[in-house]
This record gives sequence, structure tokens and C-alpha cells, in this order.
Amino acid sequence: MATTNDIKNGTVLKLEGQLWNIIEFQHVKPGKGGAFVRTKMRNVMSGKVVDKTFNAGLKIETATVDRRDYQYLYQDGEDFVFMDTQDYDQITVSGATVGDATNFMLENQMVNIAIHEGTPLYIELPPSVVLEITYTEPGLQGDRSSAGTKPATVETGYEIQVPLFVEQGTKVKVDTRDGGYLGRVND
Repeated sequence: MATTNDIKNGTVLKLEGQLWNIIEFQHVKPGKGGAFVRTKMRNVMSGKVVDKTFNAGLKIETATVDRRDYQYLYQDGEDFVFMDTQDYDQITVSGATVGDATNFMLENQMVNIAIHEGTPLYIELPPSVVLEITYTEPGLQGDRSSAGTKPATVETGYEIQVPLFVEQGTKVKVDTRDGGYLGRVND
């Protein structure tokens, strides 16, 4: 058992028989009344995001979650196969658990997988990844770096918005949280 003072981003709580991952939290001490903790949590299984407020000092149950580094090997139908880099054991994770991470995963890429009682809960990618643009329309004469954006498809098949000057074959850094363009990468 823990208290609300132990809440941090990434903490997994067990509430009403379900697992909730803390996305954001804020300790609030108003001038009048007792302190409380305001949280934004994601249901580990369904992905539903809710806001919940706890009184300060309240006892809460945390779940034991093992986070380990895995290497993404390949996709097997709807499932994805990962290898533990320490003992070389392979695990299969369902496509529903992987979710939007598929937009940014390349073979042999390192990811962090959270496991609770032998069940993979979710996958954490690095904050940004480098992907190659496989298709985009050519820019028009007179395009400037601040003139706007155009759609581009990266090597995973995901479509992002890039500045007009970015060409096909360019490697770009992509934010894995929102799919935003972060800049070009020089080899």
C-alpha cells in the first residue's frame, strides 16, 4: 500500500479491480480546505483516459509492474514479437496492446514493455524516432521553411505533416507522442 504522496508519472494504480497508469498528476494545496492530488489516468486495458482527484494522504494500492527493455523483431499477423535483450526470451504482444506504437516501430528497435503478472500492459517508445520519408509530393518553387506543411508517408506507413522543403528519401525525427515533425536528420 502507498499513499497519494507516492504518486508519480508512470505509477500504475489498482482501483476497483482495474489497472490505471498515471499520465499526469498535480499536488494542490488550496488556501482553504485540505490538500488533494489531481490526476489524469489511462486505463491500461481499454486505453480510456479519466481525471480523478484523491484526498492528500489517502491510502492507494499500487500494482507491481516490471518494465524491461525489449527489441522489436517482427510482426506476426495481428501480433508483434519482441525479444528480451538480457535473456533472449521472446514474447508475443497483441496488436491491441501495442496500439499506436506501430506507427513508429521499425524492426530491431528498442522499446520498453511494462508487464504485470506475466501480461504485457503497454509499450513505451523513446520520445522521438528517426524515420525515412518514403513518399511525399515535391515542393513547389519558392517554398520556404516557414511557408507551411504537406503530408508525407514514412517507412512504417504512417502519414505525418512535414515542411514543404522536405523531399522523399530524407530522414526525419518524429515525436512518438503526437506524430509531430521535429526536424531533419543528417547521416
